[in-house]
Amino acid sequence: MKRVLHALCLCLALPAGAADLPRPLTNSDFIQFDATQAKLGQLLFYDKILSGNRNISCGTCHHHELGGSDGLSLGIGEGGKGLGPKRVAQSQTDRIRKRIPRNAPALWNLGAKDIRVMFHDGRLETSDLYGNGFNSPAEEWLPQGLETILAAQAVFPLTARFEMAGDPEENEISGAVNDRIDNAWPILAKRVRIIPEYGAMFVTAFDHIGTADQVTIVEIANALAAFIGTEWRNHDSPFDRYLNGDVQALSPQAKAGKDHFYGKANCATCHAGPLMSDQSFHALALPMFGPGKTRRFDPQPRDVGRMGESDRLEDAYRFRTPMLRNVALTAPYGHNGAYPTLDGIIRHHLAPLTALDTWSRAQANLPNAPWLQPVDFIVQSDRREAARHRRAVDIEPVTLTDGEVADLVAFLESLTGETALTRPLGRPTKVPSGLTVD
Repeated sequence: MKRVLHALCLCLALPAGAADLPRPLTNSDFIQFDATQAKLGQLLFYDKILSGNRNISCGTCHHHELGGSDGLSLGIGEGGKGLGPKRVAQSQTDRIRKRIPRNAPALWNLGAKDIRVMFHDGRLETSDLYGNGFNSPAEEWLPQGLETILAAQAVFPLTARFEMAGDPEENEISGAVNDRIDNAWPILAKRVRIIPEYGAMFVTAFDHIGTADQVTIVEIANALAAFIGTEWRNHDSPFDRYLNGDVQALSPQAKAGKDHFYGKANCATCHAGPLMSDQSFHALALPMFGPGKTRRFDPQPRDVGRMGESDRLEDAYRFRTPMLRNVALTAPYGHNGAYPTLDGIIRHHLAPLTALDTWSRAQANLPNAPWLQPVDFIVQSDRREAARHRRAVDIEPVTLTDGEVADLVAFLESLTGETALTRPLGRPTKVPSGLTVD
């Protein structure tokens, strides 16, 4: 009976023919973060003090000018120079050892209350398994007091060797991680809290912090989460206005694309609900390239997706369904950024194996690193891996005309918020450490 009433309410509240559309997002769908903590988090987000070699920040790969991402298929973290598509490996003499194995995910609306899983393979989930609120790569060593899954997520890039930590022989952070992951967080926290400006800001922002020496990685992560959760919250797109009853908000082409999305194209099967994601995992046979997210016993570069976390064979090559608001701002697309355009990723969804066979390596936007190029696509030469990859496809082909694909592109573009490029805090011009800001 409740389902019938709910469906009736949707029919009454939404434009005609929109019974299958999600309900609109509202303020109540999002965690209400503290504004003072968010301001502190803004500075930490762009401060390279949180990286092992003090040369990269969260904002380097999730930049305001690039829609909260980096515009690359697979980026260069530690050991790179420059921003976004202009980022390159620093030098031949100080060579990076591999690319970041996956595309930098977008940050939009990660402060939603309903989010329960993060990262492309879902290796971070809300859970009571380890007594700290999360099932994560840190297991029982993840500290207590992380208030949200977004805060828990924030601590892991800091300890990732090729993202922000660097090589073990280069600095004390990566060296500590090499022993055990939680050994690095106190060192990072001390780096931050001994800077007088930061110490004072933490005392102001957190009621339980009386003196700077009480600051731990927990407060740093909670501040980062407050910034990310407020800064990248956005749901004022034409589609959002349409969901709220403005039947003129969508152009005729975007409205046709909406009908395909929630109809014969089957997009909403996975991109479901108010957040436009089922938060589940699906195998799409996206082209394989890059170093992969290898496990200790993997003989060569490959990425088995969710199976790397679950160790279940049925999860092989499955990746988390991304949310879609502001998707037009966050190219390239796919867990490894295989497609530079919305048209390309849509067509792959419509015919995965056909698209896989016709995909060209030129579509991958990889920063120049000549010594890595011989292995960038080596996984494609493994015939057995390719066969396993092709067998694991969770979606059925769908036939659409070129015009209908263009309609879908127009609909996805209608998910761009009117204020998406005008963020509350933006990028700071300087940070308390005195390090440069990308």
